[in-house]
Amino acid sequence: MITGTRRTLLKTATAAVAAPVVLPAVGRAQGNWPSKPIRCIVPLPPGGGTDAIGRRTMQRLSEALGVPVVVENRAGAGGTIGSDVVAKAEADGYTIGIATASSHSAAPVFRKDLPYDPVKSFTAITMLGTTPYILIGGPAAGATDLSGFIAAAKAKPGKVSCASVGVSTLGYLLTKQFELLAGIEMVDVPYKGSALAYPDLMNGTVAVMLDNPSGSAGLVREGRLTGFAVTRPSPVLPNVPTFESLGVKGFDAVFWYGVVGPAGLPTAIADRIQKALADGFQTDEGRASLRAMDVEPVMSTPAVFAAAMAKQTQDLRALADRLGIKPTE
Repeated sequence: MITGTRRTLLKTATAAVAAPVVLPAVGRAQGNWPSKPIRCIVPLPPGGGTDAIGRRTMQRLSEALGVPVVVENRAGAGGTIGSDVVAKAEADGYTIGIATASSHSAAPVFRKDLPYDPVKSFTAITMLGTTPYILIGGPAAGATDLSGFIAAAKAKPGKVSCASVGVSTLGYLLTKQFELLAGIEMVDVPYKGSALAYPDLMNGTVAVMLDNPSGSAGLVREGRLTGFAVTRPSPVLPNVPTFESLGVKGFDAVFWYGVVGPAGLPTAIADRIQKALADGFQTDEGRASLRAMDVEPVMSTPAVFAAAMAKQTQDLRALADRLGIKPTE
């Protein structure tokens, strides 16, 4: 004989077995991801180092995931305009972005009105790699080696022009550090991207620029621009000496490239993107393809990348304080 209590339990169990399993919408979306093309925002113009790195890595990601990854250049304000597009996108895995040391670690050092928090507004996915800085110049530099350039700049304080990709960038901050260490003073000429500055460097409109070799190494090798010094040894420019070896001590910073998504990106999607890129670039062929652009592969996990961004932001704030640089509105 079945009691009332037992009868109720049996009915409940039978209903539970018969009922269809209804997954949350978010869970279904993650399970089907990716089911359509992914958009990757590159926050600088085509033709520079960031664009080149972004396109190469997104090609690998597309191959790994089996869907198109469309690169969209959204330049301006040292990479902060494009980064803001990523920060405000839906966190569904279909909009990601290329982050850099400028757009994330350096930007809050310079701007009080930054429309995003470089850590809280994003989901860190992976640091792709790092590259040294190189001081490049053309005919307006008035020299063919670093000591000659420093002497020429000291003779004309506040007159030598130096290109940058904006005052909210790491390159600008490091340029000011170089000026302090070398005892010179230059005038900043901002561009929306490094590729836009190269013609003006070659024709003498501006004198020098602290750049990433991933964008300008070819011009240096061809003799169209002079490579004065690098912050760390460069495999693509082995004949260019380091600042340290030429007497500018302590000037050894590197630039990083990474991939981020909007805050709230599901962990499973972030991990899948990181794994796809790590698998693609931690092979001999993959490492060689990045090193050919003077980028040393890193492919860190999301947690490690997030911690690295936060620490560098703190370090750059301290450097800005030493240089007397304050954020502006």
